[in-house]
Amino acid sequence: MSPNPKQILVADDEADVVALVSQNLISAGFQVIKASDGNEALEKARRLEPALVVLDLMMPGMSGNDVLRSLKADPRTAGIAVIILTARKEEVDRIVSLELGADDYVTKPFSPRELTLRVKGILSRRGAMPVLGRHSAIGGVSLDRDGHEVRVDGKKVEITAVEFRLLSALFRQPGRVFSRDELLVAVWGTDSEIEIRTVDTHMRRLRERLGSAAEQVQTVRGFGYRLSE
Repeated sequence: MSPNPKQILVADDEADVVALVSQNLISAGFQVIKASDGNEALEKARRLEPALVVLDLMMPGMSGNDVLRSLKADPRTAGIAVIILTARKEEVDRIVSLELGADDYVTKPFSPRELTLRVKGILSRRGAMPVLGRHSAIGGVSLDRDGHEVRVDGKKVEITAVEFRLLSALFRQPGRVFSRDELLVAVWGTDSEIEIRTVDTHMRRLRERLGSAAEQVQTVRGFGYRLSE
C-alpha cells in the first residue's frame, strides 16, 4: 500500500484547530482524516497511510514527537511527510522535531492559508522529484529508496528521514557539487525557515552514520557538498 496523495491526517487535541485546518485543506481539494490524540494519530497513519500528517506536539496519549519517531522508524510509514503545528516556539523544540524527520515546523497562531500552501509545496516537491531505482549503489554506499534503507559495505546503517533525503539528493547526481541552498530546498523546501547551517549539522551526522564510507560525502569549501564514487 502506498500513501494516498490526496489524503491528509490532521492530529490535534484542539477541536477548533482541527476544524480550521481541515476546512482549508478540503477547500483545496484534499481528503482529511482527523485525530484528537497521539495514539489515534499513529494508528490512523499506519492503517490509512496518508500523504502527509499535520501533527501537534502536545497531545494526550503520545506526544507529537513520539508519534513522529514511531512513523519514521517504520518502513511502511517513513515516507509520510509531517508538518509540526504547535504553540511551542522554542528553538530546541523546532530542532528536535526536524532532526526526527519533520518536513516543516509551523507555530501557532498560524495562517491556515499559508499552512495549506506549505502542504501543497511539500507534496508537489515530492511528486516532482526524480525517482530513483529501487536500489542504487555508489562506492561502498547503497540506497534502497522503497525500503528507506542505507547500507555501507552491505551492512545496514540506521539513518533519520532527513539524512536519508540529503543522501538521496546527492545520489541523484554523483560527483556534482550541490550548494547548501540547493540541499536546503531539496530537503526542507523553498518556504522553509531553516537556517543554512542546519545543512552542515545534518551532513556531519550523516558522515558519522556512514562510518567507513564517510569520506564519500565530500565538503567543497565555501560552496557545498558532493557524493564521490
